[in-house]
Amino acid sequence: MAQDVATAGRAALDGGPAPRPADGPGAGRNEIVLVTFTAVTNLADGVLKVALPLLAVGLTGSPGLVAGVALTLTLPWLLCSLPVGVLVDRWDRRRLAVAAGLARLVAVGGLLAAVPAGLLSLPLLYAAGLVVGVADVVGTTAVSALVPAAIPRRRRGRANAWIAGAETLAGEFCGPAVGGLLAGAGAALALGSSAGGFLLGAVLIMLLAGRFTGRAAPAADVPVPPAGSGGGGRAMLGEIKEGLVFLWRQRLLRTMALTISVLAGCWSAWLALLPSYATGVLALDPAGYGLLISAIGVGGLAGAALTSVVNRLLGVRWALFADLVGTFLMMIVPPVLPVAWAVGAAAFLGGMGGTLWTVNARTISQNLVPDHLLGRYGAASRMLSWGTLPLAAGVAGILAELAGVRAAFAVFAAAAALLVVPFLRVVTPRELAAATAIPGRDVSHPQPGTPAGT
Repeated sequence: MAQDVATAGRAALDGGPAPRPADGPGAGRNEIVLVTFTAVTNLADGVLKVALPLLAVGLTGSPGLVAGVALTLTLPWLLCSLPVGVLVDRWDRRRLAVAAGLARLVAVGGLLAAVPAGLLSLPLLYAAGLVVGVADVVGTTAVSALVPAAIPRRRRGRANAWIAGAETLAGEFCGPAVGGLLAGAGAALALGSSAGGFLLGAVLIMLLAGRFTGRAAPAADVPVPPAGSGGGGRAMLGEIKEGLVFLWRQRLLRTMALTISVLAGCWSAWLALLPSYATGVLALDPAGYGLLISAIGVGGLAGAALTSVVNRLLGVRWALFADLVGTFLMMIVPPVLPVAWAVGAAAFLGGMGGTLWTVNARTISQNLVPDHLLGRYGAASRMLSWGTLPLAAGVAGILAELAGVRAAFAVFAAAAALLVVPFLRVVTPRELAAATAIPGRDVSHPQPGTPAGT
């Protein structure tokens, strides 16, 4: 089995190997830029994702309508991922990341103008959420795809850990905590801070050294039509198909994507339900709500710091499995033990498990996927996995309306528990060792503690 996976990974590279960035000053600079960019943009995003639901709570008492904000922020992952993946493989990935930051800036600027004018409404919040959501799809896919060209392979595991740590510290800890405080002080202050962060992020990403156009090798079975031939739509569909087929033929990557589809849905439901649960059942103020969400970030930061230790002591398989356990606890604690400290502790464990998964999964995919497919693979994977974000937010809102918030949490806890058996059957040490091996290393007898990205 290990040889089959390794052969599949090597065959996938026939279309052209990923460019090898020089392991010199430029690589170190790129690592600093990417980590700083990630921290700044995720801080702005964390503030915004706390501010928007709280603005909705001020406009309506309906849990379903409040959950609609989370729906608009995540719906683009389902609707736009695949065509965005093609664009990321065709165009300059750095410029796409800049454009995404500026689009977020425009959306937040519109809300910022509406607040003092008394024009804020749910439709306006939903529209801004959709723009931010589409920009998130473009920016996340583009930045993820340019990492292998910016960071040498031997430093990629460490870089992914730093990037994931910046994501969780800024986006899940500092962002929500600051967002709750700023939203309590005034909506304009929270929105203005987010706008400034998105602008700074757009400037930072332009400092990357190197070339980041993904078309290292054309699709073997997808001819590019001449200009004006009218075949652009067919070519795009063919390229989308290539990304989907690559993902589906990789058993390990496919299983991991399907697992995340459920786990991401649980997280989306948690975030959609929490504004009503925290302000209602737990009777928290905006600052308390922000701090409660930030427990995810504290756990995520711990996960980023401990990834190499956990991989070495337990192996990649159990590091990934920690995400299943943490997500289950996030969902089951609110209906069973409705006190703030317990919900926060579960969020901490969920955040830690989520980062352990993120760091290892990124390293695995960056090692297996050829550069010219990174955009389409990433889009296909996220469409399959993160595409459940809007669906879960919508289902959570409906369940909360019909059966109550605590019952909705329980349903998603059951969904997380159902993942255990298929995960353990497919994500084996042998599969992981083959996927993370350095070319030329014998993977027929992997050690149980083989870390990802070595």
